[in-house]
Amino acid sequence: MELTQIFIKLIIGFFLLFFLIRIVGRKLIDQFNPFHFISAIVLSELLGNAIYEKSIPIFYIFFTTIIWGGLLFLVEYLDQKFLLLRQRLEGPPSVVIRNGQIDFGQLKKCRMNINQLQSLLRQSEIFSIREVAFALIEPNGSISVLKKSRYQKTTLEDFNMPNQPVYLPVALISDGEVIQENLKEINKNDDWLKNQLLANGVHQVEDVLFAEWLENDGDIGYSL
Repeated sequence: MELTQIFIKLIIGFFLLFFLIRIVGRKLIDQFNPFHFISAIVLSELLGNAIYEKSIPIFYIFFTTIIWGGLLFLVEYLDQKFLLLRQRLEGPPSVVIRNGQIDFGQLKKCRMNINQLQSLLRQSEIFSIREVAFALIEPNGSISVLKKSRYQKTTLEDFNMPNQPVYLPVALISDGEVIQENLKEINKNDDWLKNQLLANGVHQVEDVLFAEWLENDGDIGYSL
């Protein structure tokens, strides 16, 4: 009986968390700031205690998740509507490199050392601080970098070349199954897709792990 109750509580807790993330939004994951971190810890503790404590009825799991989820939703809503509250919750980014010089005061406020700063820069494909004009530590802990002009990548504008249209690749096959919605999006049909595969020596869609279409490429890219 005890294992059955734990099993039911786990299933309920799982789906409640799933719907909570769907309702509150992807910001909880994509832009994980200190407020979200603390909220996640508290929610996990509340659910963990409710699941494994025999004296706590299943109704308490619903009650706990709904109340805490409602508070998160309210804070996120107010965060979008009021700039002052957003500044209080998230805080401004910290400029740790300004005009090529490291601001050790700002670095100290972020509780970071030079090695941690170098690690973040390397994750942004920057291996020398001398390449950086400005670097900002965002509220979620990520780094935003503006390189010095001589280290920036060249663009078509630098060579006075005309701009070319940019297209998003469209996935057509995933795990051996055709994605019909995407096929219709590019105004193609199954016969066209089969002909494309046959032209590349592939006879069955089921043999394809992944395939995508790029408008200006003229052919599909695939992986068996």
